[in-house]
Amino acid sequence: DTIVYNPEAVAIIIAAGEAKAGIVRDSLETPMNNVFPATVLQKLKNGRFYLTKGAAVKLTDSLDSYYQKGEWTFEKTERAVIELCKKLNKYGHRLKLSDLKADKYCKLIPDLSEETVSLVMKSVEDKLAKGLEQEKDQRLLHTGPHHDDISLGILPHITNQLHEPSNEAHFSVLTSGFTAVTNTFVIDTLQHTKKLLDDNKIQMVNYEDFFEVGYSLKTDKDVYHFLTNVASENAEARKRGLCHRVVRALVIIYEVKNKTQLRETINDVISILRKSYDGEKNPSKIQKLKGMIREFEEELVWAHFGVQVKNVHHLRLGFYTGDIFTEQPDKTRDVEPIVELFRKVNPTKISLTLDPEGSGPDTHYKVLQATAAAVKKWGEEKDLSDLRIIGYRNVWFKFEPHEANVIVPVSLGDMSVMEDSFTNCYLSQVNASFPSYSHNGKFSTVAKRTWVGQLNDIQLLLGKNYFYLHERAKVRASHGLIFFRDMNVEEFLATARELEKSIEGML
Repeated sequence: DTIVYNPEAVAIIIAAGEAKAGIVRDSLETPMNNVFPATVLQKLKNGRFYLTKGAAVKLTDSLDSYYQKGEWTFEKTERAVIELCKKLNKYGHRLKLSDLKADKYCKLIPDLSEETVSLVMKSVEDKLAKGLEQEKDQRLLHTGPHHDDISLGILPHITNQLHEPSNEAHFSVLTSGFTAVTNTFVIDTLQHTKKLLDDNKIQMVNYEDFFEVGYSLKTDKDVYHFLTNVASENAEARKRGLCHRVVRALVIIYEVKNKTQLRETINDVISILRKSYDGEKNPSKIQKLKGMIREFEEELVWAHFGVQVKNVHHLRLGFYTGDIFTEQPDKTRDVEPIVELFRKVNPTKISLTLDPEGSGPDTHYKVLQATAAAVKKWGEEKDLSDLRIIGYRNVWFKFEPHEANVIVPVSLGDMSVMEDSFTNCYLSQVNASFPSYSHNGKFSTVAKRTWVGQLNDIQLLLGKNYFYLHERAKVRASHGLIFFRDMNVEEFLATARELEKSIEGML
């Protein structure tokens, strides 16, 4: 009431992106309620919301327009039927034709009949069947904007692919991701590194050629040693493994030539960080150090499945600077490295985050811009008619069932693998400095909740018995679901343009 004390006050709220759509709808279409504070602006004749199309997508007017205008697609039928199951809290097989005719959107379905719900159920079953297909002889390139994005998005799907020996998998994180590593984490790690050096427990620095060439060798051994100590539950040895990799990074970044200079460099970095406040832009070399810590974490995750360091590619695109407002991707600086990676790996399938603008960290959308431009450019020199693009989402935004065309069952074992690998490998993220708005804790918990919620939606349509009585053990064991979009190149580029028309300048 403080805000609306003056009835002549002008109150303006600006919202962009589909991730805001839920709270925008609740603020504008819910009676005044403390749970949604912006509802109080309904008292003001000069209260105004300025919304992008994405932020307004869940408003009644937008939904009416979606269903009533343009060509009626089967996607609209799917959405209307699944939403009706939620509204009535009824399983799909219990919906009656009278229920559909009484619903403002379902009644618009062309040729509405007793078979309509069955057709939607069959469509969703087909999506599940696609998620169960065993892929063979594929060169897979999984990409993410940040470290942990791939794992949080589609790890159970990837483990299915990696179980097939004829598949070759590569992973690439397109930015350095240094902003997610806190000063405190780096200071603690460097102090522990100093202690290990004092105790002569980082013995590789004693080899004659370490500072000339040795620092760049045996990176796979670092990873293997770390994970061995995950298995043995030796936390101290794991931390030692991290410190080994930090020493290698310091030698590379600061061109360290001997043990004395190494100690001086560690002290200098600690001193700079202690004088910095959290969130302050770090010097470029410290940014690189933080980024290389994240890169080591990513290598650890995929080494769970035997993926070698050489198959984990770190692109460090230049638009990612740590500024409050980051640059747009540049055709030469940011797109060409992605094209070069495509040429090197020659993938048959590429995965990427398919998040609309304003749905989370803007890095997600900017990486999508750059990747779409790279795919288009690669297509100018190679026939991409057989290339498939997998669009996934994770903790910041999710697909609705009608938007996805592949559904992958997720078992409790899959969830445990994701949870354990996140906790044991993303050391800098276990206490994330920028947690999700929906959960003050590990992102892996948010991902699991998303998977479980997606299962609940599909169970309401298909019935729980569809899952626990299914002929396939993988489906019977599912306690979560992953949604994603499988597209050809033309469909992907069209989707990228649809998510934000400004991408046309890049393409």
